[in-house]
Amino acid sequence: MKKLSIFLLFATFVFITNAQETPTKATKIEKKQVEIACGECMFKMDGKGCDLAVKIDGKPYFVDGRGINDFGDAHADDGFCNAIRKATVTGEIVEGRFKAKSIQLADTKKTKKPKSK
Repeated sequence: MKKLSIFLLFATFVFITNAQETPTKATKIEKKQVEIACGECMFKMDGKGCDLAVKIDGKPYFVDGRGINDFGDAHADDGFCNAIRKATVTGEIVEGRFKAKSIQLADTKKTKKPKSK
């Protein structure tokens, strides 16, 4: 009976310590110049519609905190679904997504969408 009590106590301890949430590591981004566009249309990311994304150090991340139409019509000739723009961003990368605190478009010069073959 003593062994069973010790085992149950140990099992309860293991269960409680495994049930605790592990804090997620966030990468802070401070006033960094990035590319910004539609993740699906321009950066070829998997998704179910047109969503705003930024490319930080060559890797694309979907954006939380700002929408794709917050900067104008995404499907206009110069919108994010048809052009890649430059922006200065501040926020953090958490669990593979960019949590935006601020996004400032850098200029009006745009890179046109590559033509399909």
